[in-house]
Amino acid sequence: MTAVLPPGLDPLVDAEAMRATDRWAIDAAGVPGTELMAAAGGALADAVTATAPQGPVVVVCGAGNNGGDGYVAARLLRDAGRPVRVLSTVPDERLRGDAAWARDGWGAPGEAWDPAALEGAAVLVDAILGTGATGAPRGTAGEAIAALAAAGRDGTPVVACDVPSGVDATTGEVAGDAVPATVTVTFHAAPPGLWITPGKTHAGEVRVVPIGIPDDAAAHVPAAWAGLLTARLLDALPTRAPGGTKFRSGHVVVAGGAPGMSGAPCLAARGAMRAGAGYVTVAAPAAIETAVLVRAPVEALGRTLPDGEDGGLTVHAVGPLLEAVGQHGGTLVVGPGLGRGGSRPALVRALAERVDGPVLFDADALFAVAGDPEALRSAAHPDRPAVLTPHAGELSRLLDVPTDDVAAHRLQHARDAARRAGAVVVLKGDDTLVAAPDGRVGVSPGGVPALATAGTGDVLSGVIGALLARGTDPFVAACAGVWLHLRAGALAAEEHGTDGVVATDVADRLGHVRRRHGAGEG
Repeated sequence: MTAVLPPGLDPLVDAEAMRATDRWAIDAAGVPGTELMAAAGGALADAVTATAPQGPVVVVCGAGNNGGDGYVAARLLRDAGRPVRVLSTVPDERLRGDAAWARDGWGAPGEAWDPAALEGAAVLVDAILGTGATGAPRGTAGEAIAALAAAGRDGTPVVACDVPSGVDATTGEVAGDAVPATVTVTFHAAPPGLWITPGKTHAGEVRVVPIGIPDDAAAHVPAAWAGLLTARLLDALPTRAPGGTKFRSGHVVVAGGAPGMSGAPCLAARGAMRAGAGYVTVAAPAAIETAVLVRAPVEALGRTLPDGEDGGLTVHAVGPLLEAVGQHGGTLVVGPGLGRGGSRPALVRALAERVDGPVLFDADALFAVAGDPEALRSAAHPDRPAVLTPHAGELSRLLDVPTDDVAAHRLQHARDAARRAGAVVVLKGDDTLVAAPDGRVGVSPGGVPALATAGTGDVLSGVIGALLARGTDPFVAACAGVWLHLRAGALAAEEHGTDGVVATDVADRLGHVRRRHGAGEG
């Protein structure tokens, strides 16, 4: 892959690139493999001590370097006075190279796997499978992982080496049993699977530890295609300048709303304005004009569109919407509160083909093309920036796959939708994924449960729409919009508590996030 991650994304290194990094460090940079293993085992031992300062330790080791790290940690903990047992899921003759060196440092082969040996442990160490493992665990390793998972669920803390065994380090998928770690210690750079659900739910606290791999390793191995969103994304965003105008600050047209759903387009408008748009138009059906006037930001303009018998928009709104967007340029956000009846599918398909500027499809606009994401491409405007913002249920309908399948394979389906639609896809969740058509993926660190409330998705659509309207690259706009939205949710939770946050609280703190970032306050 030749596409480069933008600044503001911390690279997440998949299993293939991590193997290449290790090989380069040892073969080209001349770092002894035993030196890397000694550092990794030391970091693992430190994490065990921090997690459970006292009491017996049981280290469960597999073959390969992951098991070798476990042997090193066991030796260091024993030397520090801790009672330690090492269990092995493989015959001793399976250990080779650096792993055998680590075993020799421990002084004896590990004990044969025995689930009874876990009883009474103050902390367990999972050093069974490494970053290269895929699929459901089998054999003795599978039995050990199931036993560690049961112990973890019963409250025994577990420290995982590299990745919780049973979690695919690249995709975050869990095909069978997986260890629920209290802490995962990973080395040099985190893999994507520690941040993507369901793997994220098994990783616990993620600690990324340097182990002596030279800093320029990234220049010699496959480029990272995934990255963790950070505050540095905000550095690239345009800001209002002296002599600017409201139109230079960006124009956003929000098209949506139906009887009973007038709040959604208004929330999107509020998000767009607080994210920096200088000019926002709420384009809604005539049937809800009064409700929109009451709910929309007073600074927003309104545009009444043709409605049908059910009070929702019809395909006859295409012309007025194209006129509204073309009048001052900018971005069209279509879908918030749109509803699903009448000729709305025809409306969405016509807009998808004819809009020549940036466009964002959300909510019911995605339902309108269920099973046919290719309909969101434009033959007339193939290079037009486009963003989709589905949650898991909306993505399942868009791709015509079960919702459970989306939950189990989030990365796969987000990237598939981006490729098929020719658009950046924002798959919402605690691990919100931002997938570009070229395969790049931004991953949100999440951790803000306050966002799990009605209307926050509409606010996010407005935020991304505002950034698109100011000429920001669509992948960067989506990544930065997700980060802004996340931090605004966190600020709102500080004031109102997790369960007291509503969507307008999030919108109204977007400006605070950018102000605090500009002041160096995070």
